[in-house]
Amino acid sequence: MPKLHRPLLALVVTLAILGGTAGPAASRAAAAPPANPVLLVAGTLSPALVMDTLAARLRANGFQVYVMTLPGAGLGDIGVSSQAVARKVDEIRSATGAAKVDLVGHSQGGLENRYYLKFLGGTAKVGTYVALGTPQYGTATANLGTFFGFGNCLGIVACEQMSIGSSFLANLNAGDDTPGSVRYVSIATLQDELVQPYTKTRIYDGAENTTLQSHCWWRVLGHVGLVYDGAVYGLVRSALRGAPLSTNCFAL
Repeated sequence: MPKLHRPLLALVVTLAILGGTAGPAASRAAAAPPANPVLLVAGTLSPALVMDTLAARLRANGFQVYVMTLPGAGLGDIGVSSQAVARKVDEIRSATGAAKVDLVGHSQGGLENRYYLKFLGGTAKVGTYVALGTPQYGTATANLGTFFGFGNCLGIVACEQMSIGSSFLANLNAGDDTPGSVRYVSIATLQDELVQPYTKTRIYDGAENTTLQSHCWWRVLGHVGLVYDGAVYGLVRSALRGAPLSTNCFAL
């Protein structure tokens, strides 16, 4: 084999070293989460600790996470509660200097987030919207009071608003479901016992709608489990990273 001149040999060694290190560096850059802080919004009657597992997972992956509960435990008017989301987003942007915040809402929390986007100017301040088991078009369980003759939701305003066919949902879903340049993602489970039928979680006009079982057909999961499940977390994480929705079906 012919001998290489020292300058040429040095060049070859340098290129080999750079070639060996560029791949991992590029992978780390590709895997890095976006700069947007993340606001987790809990659902009806949910204390903040319900979101602790999801928050811890996001923080472990480098996300800056904030958690809020709904005013009055989420029993009052959803439109009014949405104003609290607007204030929290502004607080986060002021504290972090971030131009936009990503929103993840569980159950009713996803409706507050969506109302904020559609009616309270949120589209200019939000990058990604993720809903977990949110009754975007209502749920039959909220109509059960009327069915059994007890009155619609026993007078609980938010429950009435989440009833299928409510004027609140008609207003929220009139026109474009996905205003602005926000990425809209709705994640559901086929075994959701509170949002019935589960198809009411879907958003239209360009949103990404998926179920856990469309990725992991054998997994069984209920409504509350959406904020604890590892495979669901994988879907949330990929959405917040701006990547195609994917997950590890064996994650706990």
